[in-house]
Amino acid sequence: MKKRRMIDYKWELVILLFFAFFLNQADRQIFNVLLSDIRDDLGLTNDNMGTIAMVMNIVYGVLVPVGGLLAVHIKKKYILVGALFLWSTSTVFTGCANSFIAVLLLRSVATGGGEAFYSPSAVSLIAESHDKTTSSTALSIHQSALYIGFILSSVLAPLMAAAWGWRKAFYLFGGIGIVLAVILALRIREAKPATTRKDDEASIGQSLKAFFACPTAWLLTLACAGFQFVGIAFYTWAPTYLIEELGVSKAAAGFHAAFYVQMASIIGVMIGARISDRHVSHNYRMRAWVQTIGLVLGAPFVFLMGSSGDLWIVNVAMLGYGFFKGMYDSNFYTTLYDVIAPRYRSAAASFILMFSFLVGAFSPKLLGSLSTAGYTLAYGLQWMAVVLALSAIPIILASFFTLKKDIAKIYQ
Repeated sequence: MKKRRMIDYKWELVILLFFAFFLNQADRQIFNVLLSDIRDDLGLTNDNMGTIAMVMNIVYGVLVPVGGLLAVHIKKKYILVGALFLWSTSTVFTGCANSFIAVLLLRSVATGGGEAFYSPSAVSLIAESHDKTTSSTALSIHQSALYIGFILSSVLAPLMAAAWGWRKAFYLFGGIGIVLAVILALRIREAKPATTRKDDEASIGQSLKAFFACPTAWLLTLACAGFQFVGIAFYTWAPTYLIEELGVSKAAAGFHAAFYVQMASIIGVMIGARISDRHVSHNYRMRAWVQTIGLVLGAPFVFLMGSSGDLWIVNVAMLGYGFFKGMYDSNFYTTLYDVIAPRYRSAAASFILMFSFLVGAFSPKLLGSLSTAGYTLAYGLQWMAVVLALSAIPIILASFFTLKKDIAKIYQ
């Protein structure tokens, strides 16, 4: 008699990849929340730390589309196990680092490279393992690991650093990842994707041609680059800003920098998606307008973060920024997909993310250099508010001059 499984494999896969994605975000965030500890212990400067964050995001941005292409030609199981093992091993060895070069190579190149390969294969494997009745739920559960990993690591890592030193946090998170990589190697199996006609497969050249033939896609790319420029700067420097300029304890700073923004983002995503889905049928500009609202109204809250010395006001500002950040995020893919044919959408999203991360990679370096030169992080945040507001201009231009034409092209 065949033994009945306690849980369907398709849900076991979601659970396993939930924990992998949790570590994907946690291993990235522990560097940000422990940045001041690492800097002081190794005798580095804010400029050095900004360089490390910059290189990591450059590597990540360049390799994300490469990871998507590899997922088409190599078994996703191998990519997932290899990526998890690579970034977890480099996280462990980051805890052994004693120089700027060591942290730069381990954190930026190895960790950033490993994490870049994860998402394309994970999302694709989950989608292939579930049908239409469960795929949205499965992907939503997996996506929630991003927020949970971000928040919990921001709380736990400073507590561990206070008790045992910053290196132990890297040992623990990296060690758990190595164990999980072994479990994935033993438990994950390749799905059987639906057959695709050769004629329906878009080449890289065709995808690039479709992308550059769409003016709205260019404008959305410029807006996303500004959005990421601000977001990467905030996530890198917010804990240090709270510690050094507002006097928040290291343990509390991680919580404040993560919880308010992430929880408000979840609400903003849900409300933004609901508004656009309800009204887009009779107003084709609605998705773009929701994104514009997110950028324009989010900017004053970023400015407030950098101009107030009161923690409770800064917390309110982080709630506001997080909410409107979620409004923008809620329509990131859908606005793009309205103007890009289905067969080119994955490639188009990869192009936008690559460009955005390459541009955004320079913001932590910029704020670090300003800090080393004698300017405060608060001053840098105030300028980030200007960048966020200006990022709305390309979307406004698209909504009035290119969006209607590009949508019409899809249905010709």
